[in-house]
Amino acid sequence: MMEQASASQGVVRIDGSTLSIDKVVRVARMGASVELAREAWGRISDSRSSLEQLLDEGSTVYAVNTGVGDLLDVRIPQDDLKTLQVNLLRSHACGVGEALPVEVVRAMMLLRANALAKGFSGIRPQLVDMLVGMLNSGVHPVIPRQGSVGASGDLALLAHLALVVIGEGQAESSAGVGSGAEALSASGISPLVLEPKEAISLINGTQGMTAVGCLAAEDAANLIDNAQIAAAMSLDALKGTVTAFDESIQKVRPHKGQLAVAKNMRALLQDSEIMESHKHCARVQDAYTLRCIPQVIGATLDAVWHAMGVLGVEMNSATDNPLYFPDGSRILSGGNFHGQPVALAMDYMGLAAHELGAFSERRLARLVDHKLSGLPPFLTRHGGLNSGMMVPQYVAASIVSENKVLVHPASADSIPTSAGQEDHNSMGMTSAWKARQIVDNVSRVLAIEMMAAAQGLDFIPQHASPAIESVRILLRSRVPRLEEDRSMARDIEVVARMISEGMFVDTAEQVCHYTRA
Repeated sequence: MMEQASASQGVVRIDGSTLSIDKVVRVARMGASVELAREAWGRISDSRSSLEQLLDEGSTVYAVNTGVGDLLDVRIPQDDLKTLQVNLLRSHACGVGEALPVEVVRAMMLLRANALAKGFSGIRPQLVDMLVGMLNSGVHPVIPRQGSVGASGDLALLAHLALVVIGEGQAESSAGVGSGAEALSASGISPLVLEPKEAISLINGTQGMTAVGCLAAEDAANLIDNAQIAAAMSLDALKGTVTAFDESIQKVRPHKGQLAVAKNMRALLQDSEIMESHKHCARVQDAYTLRCIPQVIGATLDAVWHAMGVLGVEMNSATDNPLYFPDGSRILSGGNFHGQPVALAMDYMGLAAHELGAFSERRLARLVDHKLSGLPPFLTRHGGLNSGMMVPQYVAASIVSENKVLVHPASADSIPTSAGQEDHNSMGMTSAWKARQIVDNVSRVLAIEMMAAAQGLDFIPQHASPAIESVRILLRSRVPRLEEDRSMARDIEVVARMISEGMFVDTAEQVCHYTRA
């Protein structure tokens, strides 16, 4: 369980408009504390006061004094409105499957609080304060992963989060995993009694898919950084050329990602003794996985940037329904809870991340094939007695094949719900979770490529570029050269962890002018 919020990470202020992926990561993974901006408190309070006035006047408002979904025409008596809040949470909290990781839960809580802080939900400021207090005290609802269809938001998942607000459900806290009431009590927090409109405002939104998406996008950007380093290592080990990365080539097809990757490749490979040694060889051009690194990795970079842009808008949006607009006291029912923007972006990002792995595995295959690499077969001196890097390539191929299944777009499917009232659903949570899985898988493919490239470089008497040599030295500090066969399962996981922690990128940055994704 994550400890209480860490002061060392500073304070993330939420106001409904200025949240970023970086801030989400700080709160979700690093335990940064959270506070509600003063101006947001006043905006939320004014919104609530105006909504209460409308209710006092007898207005009928969906999900406030009516049923939900296909039961929208059922009017709820005034005396039952607080009971309706509890019933909405209990009935919707029916998710199944493994519990979401704590980092995802924290991101969901932060994102829901920020959406409410915009001041269009008609809730009390105390509700946002409650979510902030739970975050800062390390009270993390136990939320099953499965159950969202991604329209009307991530209803089932957010309902599990909201149950803890009222002292029900399950949560993890300093006291361990227990009931919501026990978790709140252990942290000195009292449950809230929800007022009309507050239940639907807690559960109607896209914070599940957006939380997973933000963390996956952060990890995908890190993968792109590492993919360029892995590609540079392989290029040097395979005695390729930097000619294809010349700036003039990129400028006549100026995709931003392509330009950025080509610049990085030139920096990573600058002053390579290996390249200088074969500068005038007879080879005219390299294979696509070496020559087209800017075009392929650059396209993935563009896709991840696009996804980050979508997530940036989504995390600072009001996504529940109905929305209350204090100017003119208007309550409007709409569809901001529909996860289609995020679903499409996550399917796109998952496909783009998969391409990093597919691209990497083909370079790995070249490295272990002596007919293509000019290196010892399977990168071992005593082939036959030793299999060397033969089977790690099998593992990479298996992972890439698994990702080919995962890239099927979840957003292409829709199953109607609520007796046809909700007749198109985004399946955005599935899109986001698949993207997360793909990114995690690709980290291991890149790890295997880096290990093979380092092994290949070990056979070449000349030095690689200073940047690549620094990366190789770092890798060798954790994973020794493969002199004779050993199980490499642990080695792969070690290097994958180094990738995830950004260690290779940090090292390269210290040596050359490398620009992160």
